[in-house]
Amino acid sequence: MSKSPSVLIIVENLTVPLDRRVWQEARTLREAGYTVSVICPRGGKYTASYEVLEGIHVFRHPLPFEADGALGYALEYSCALFWEFVLSIRAYFKVGFDVIQACNPPDLIFLVAGFWKHLFGKPFVFDHHDINPELFEVKFGRRGLIHSLLLGLERMTFKTADVSIATNETFRSIAISRGGMDPDRVFVVRSIPDLTRFKRTAPNAALKNGRKHLIGYVGIMGNQDGVDLLIEAMADLVHRQGRRDIQCAIVGSGTELPHLQRLAAERKLECYVTFTGFQSGQPLLASFSAFDVGAIPDPKNGYNDKISMNKHFEYMTLGVPFVQFDLVEGRKIAGDASLYAKDNCPRDLARNLASLLDDQALHAELAARGQARAKALLRWDTERHRLLAAYDLALAGRKPVGATTAAALSK
Repeated sequence: MSKSPSVLIIVENLTVPLDRRVWQEARTLREAGYTVSVICPRGGKYTASYEVLEGIHVFRHPLPFEADGALGYALEYSCALFWEFVLSIRAYFKVGFDVIQACNPPDLIFLVAGFWKHLFGKPFVFDHHDINPELFEVKFGRRGLIHSLLLGLERMTFKTADVSIATNETFRSIAISRGGMDPDRVFVVRSIPDLTRFKRTAPNAALKNGRKHLIGYVGIMGNQDGVDLLIEAMADLVHRQGRRDIQCAIVGSGTELPHLQRLAAERKLECYVTFTGFQSGQPLLASFSAFDVGAIPDPKNGYNDKISMNKHFEYMTLGVPFVQFDLVEGRKIAGDASLYAKDNCPRDLARNLASLLDDQALHAELAARGQARAKALLRWDTERHRLLAAYDLALAGRKPVGATTAAALSK
């Protein structure tokens, strides 16, 4: 192994540097002395097919549409897989790489990684972002053949991987129990904001639309994300409770955005709900800094109970108190730094949001608890150590010993 090993990271669902987790991992590896390349789709203002950003080589491929429905996903992922394979060849000859990291969804990139692993001896690190069997069941309300296929692809991904990186302990358990991975080869690396970059800034006061309070949401908008429940909660606040002092800013994009905009219009909330579209960098921080209260409306189900959401980490880090439904991983992250609404109930979500806005002592207490919890428990320095340990193991090609094991590092 060379003194400066090279890494190729493949991500399909978001471009870099907009994918915060992937970009943070790429920067961390580069700072540790790795040569880093990333394959990702084009997106937003990032349309160059190749460029070097902060010393990281970025190869981008076209993505003709954002999928919705089983057939749409099949077409999107097939197109992406073709380009990922082509660009992996380009990256190999232009930059070179000693190890491949693949980030799901989808659980198909193991095909590209497996090609390089089995024919050229390149180790495969799987960065486990999503649990696709559970996501399918929630999105489509059934299991059946496709659910079984997703479980099979998940198993093949874990079987191909030399090392797996999990976003939380639940994902680690899935890698071990369902994926059959050696526990010593599964590392928990949570999506913690880097505090050297993720800080409060001058707020975007225009988001308040002249009103006293601003409820904020940041994230993807699929049918599993519950943003419709937030709109229904706003309808309760405005029309049932008669509140005219509350504005809601919904930051992000996704396949459900047109439906959500129609729903807001149907509920006569056009003046009370602002859709900003996708944001990143300083505009995103300015939006966060304007929020008086954050909302996490993701409904309680078998998928959301298992995932860790960036919103938890972001709200707590910036001192934005928030309301969520009582999700298993959500409670593990937030503890007593959050209010919890009754499962999937928009009226109770509205009640808790109003309480947090109107009770300044409670507002200040939860904001302080969140920041203290973020400072004490959510440290990128710790996650960075685990990420680099995972790569040390992948490149060493042997089982870890002693205190360097994944099990020890995950505690």
